[in-house]
Amino acid sequence: MDIRTSHRPQPKTVSTPVSAANQVNMSAVKQPRRDMKWIIAGIAIVLSLIIATAFLWGNKFFGAEKYINRDGYQAVFLSNSQVYFGHLEQASPHHFVLKDVYYLQVQQPVQPQKDDAAGQTPQQASLSKLGGEVHGPEDVMFINDEHMLFWENLKADSKVVQAIKENQKK
Repeated sequence: MDIRTSHRPQPKTVSTPVSAANQVNMSAVKQPRRDMKWIIAGIAIVLSLIIATAFLWGNKFFGAEKYINRDGYQAVFLSNSQVYFGHLEQASPHHFVLKDVYYLQVQQPVQPQKDDAAGQTPQQASLSKLGGEVHGPEDVMFINDEHMLFWENLKADSKVVQAIKENQKK
């Protein structure tokens, strides 16, 4: 007896003639399932867009953006003890953009003179515009909020804002 060939009986297939009426009914049953898949896919896409929009623009309504005075200047205090002034915007939940940037530059005299009362040399600070440094940065800063201690809106009559306006007239 040959092991490769099997003498098992093959199952019988029964074919029944399908009428045209039955074919129509079968397609009518399959159609709602196809429509349901498209509806579910559409709902998933709409929900994804809503979630993405809420994530990207949610900080405009719930973050720092609503407290920033768009018409004024802000002071940004960083963890490296630097202070920058400019127009602040919240770019994402954890990143800020500072435009029209100024900073204080402390000038120390070449030969310090002792102040009689305190025993320290007086220091003078001047306001400098970002962009004139050796490395040639653009006049915009991108700040990670991990390095930002805090920020403040500046009054229009503050000495810093007045110095910025004077600098812009030049």
